[in-house]
Amino acid sequence: MHPIGAPFLRSIEREREPNMHRMAGDLLITRANLLLLLLLPVILPSTAVHGVPLPDPCAGRRIHVRRLPARFNTDLLRHCDGAFPLADHPLATPACASLANHGLGPRTHNRSRSWYRTDARLLEPFFHRRLLDRDCLTDDPARADAVFLPYYASLDALPFLLDPAMLNFSAAHGVALAQFLATDRPRVLARRHGHDHFLVLAGPAWDYAQPADTDPRLWGTTSLLRRPEFDNFTFLTLESRAWPWQEHAVPHPTSFHPSSLPQLRAWIARARRSRRTALMLYAGTVSRPSRPNIRSFILTECANRTDTCTVVDCHGGSCALDPVRSMRPMLKAKFCLEPPGDTPTRRSTFDAVVAGCVPVFFEDASARTQYGWHLPPERYEEFSVTIPKDAVMLGGVQIMETLAAVPEEEVARMRERLLELAPRVMYRRHGSAAERMREASMDAVDIAVEGALRRIRGRVRAMEDDQPEAMYAMDDDNQEI
Repeated sequence: MHPIGAPFLRSIEREREPNMHRMAGDLLITRANLLLLLLLPVILPSTAVHGVPLPDPCAGRRIHVRRLPARFNTDLLRHCDGAFPLADHPLATPACASLANHGLGPRTHNRSRSWYRTDARLLEPFFHRRLLDRDCLTDDPARADAVFLPYYASLDALPFLLDPAMLNFSAAHGVALAQFLATDRPRVLARRHGHDHFLVLAGPAWDYAQPADTDPRLWGTTSLLRRPEFDNFTFLTLESRAWPWQEHAVPHPTSFHPSSLPQLRAWIARARRSRRTALMLYAGTVSRPSRPNIRSFILTECANRTDTCTVVDCHGGSCALDPVRSMRPMLKAKFCLEPPGDTPTRRSTFDAVVAGCVPVFFEDASARTQYGWHLPPERYEEFSVTIPKDAVMLGGVQIMETLAAVPEEEVARMRERLLELAPRVMYRRHGSAAERMREASMDAVDIAVEGALRRIRGRVRAMEDDQPEAMYAMDDDNQEI
């Protein structure tokens, strides 16, 4: 194992030891705790000591982190030299170096405490690390309201995606996990038929939803989400399908991971006062598509008006590996264009939010129908602009003219609202100082976990009330956490 990744692995593997000192309701009686118990009648209101119980802060929120064999998680990281990153770019971070800082990647420069070269495929181990920092964990699955599976699914899929000899076996992705869950402490899974289980998938759901009987097999996808054993699980994915009864989208990770409230506030203040000299910006692949699409129309407009449109070439993941490449121009732009690419969603959307660059969407699937827990769908007009792609491609609508017509005071209001929402879509750094930031604002992990818990509570309630039609209702998907 590369030495850079060793501290990360050790911190994750400590999860295999009992964590009772962090389990709510399972207090160790130390001298300090004993003194606190003696002082309770003095410091608590009289109603709390005269038979009225205090509210349980963990009610409905207890999580059991399932202990999986290392082959399902940490052992996958030991193959970093040959498995990832997939991006072939001159600026590419050495694979094992991506594990630095508990999966956030190396700092962009030595003095940085908030900016990292983050590989999105490491969202699964990073999420695992953050879950272990939470309150309301329990070692007893019978007391848990939800069960988190620390399965690094996207890393486990790499052999099927990289090895031609494994292509025809991609339908087997997840079989070993299903067999383990069915045979190791099977009552954990059987208690609620998997409706209380959730996990993270660092990629679009489409990449894991190939029908198991497809022949010949399609390159680049597996059948994980098609396995019947996982039908009742909740998957937190970077992009969900149009019928997300099984999954819900969480924000793409950016390179910004503040570890303290002052760092977060300092960046927000910088984005707020930044002088915006460009009308609009497009950051992404600049090669011309083989067939006309919305991206080709954007590139044509920008080529004709370089004075008002900035284009940033992000091919090969270069903007993720060198965030200054795109973030500095975003700070100088009023609007950031977010056209769909191979899939509807893009990391650039969340870079734009963090930079205070008002996103311009061309279809609802790019964000509005994806991230309902993190960004309120009914309020998109307050912080973004939508220009239907058909209006541009077929109706002759000019993007530049449409955006130039937005009054300056309206742009300022949208930017302010955007910066208010920015903490909700970024992934703060792990650690005690970062955890205290939760008091000011939940971040993407906090919101995703609370959303999963809300969904699970609804399903379990419907199951217990014998209302199967309500178990898969997705009314909560468009409700802000």
